[in-house]
Amino acid sequence: MENVVLTIHLLLALALIGVVLMQRSEGGGLGMGGGGGGAVSGRAAATALGKVTWILAIGFIATSITLTIIAAQNASGSSVLDRLGDQPAAVEEVEDAPASDTLLPPGGDDADAPLVPRAD
Repeated sequence: MENVVLTIHLLLALALIGVVLMQRSEGGGLGMGGGGGGAVSGRAAATALGKVTWILAIGFIATSITLTIIAAQNASGSSVLDRLGDQPAAVEEVEDAPASDTLLPPGGDDADAPLVPRAD
């Protein structure tokens, strides 16, 4: 069910982007200074693209809310922090690791040099 709603959501998003890009620009932000008839005016002309944009936007919001509800139902009911508390705090020591006295700097006491195994 979630995959179907997600697929519809993605198709609506792509269609909404396409329809918005096909609309004619009124000039200026939010239609201001473009000679009236913009989004700020009282009665904007209801074109076919405007109606399709509204329908797609309502569908997009509806699928967004549906996906949120589905995700909330699928949640385990515990917090991520609660699940982190179940992990062991200490890391087990690796037995195959060489002892610290087996690694020496290659040229004497140079602290910045990489450590190499001691030749016995």
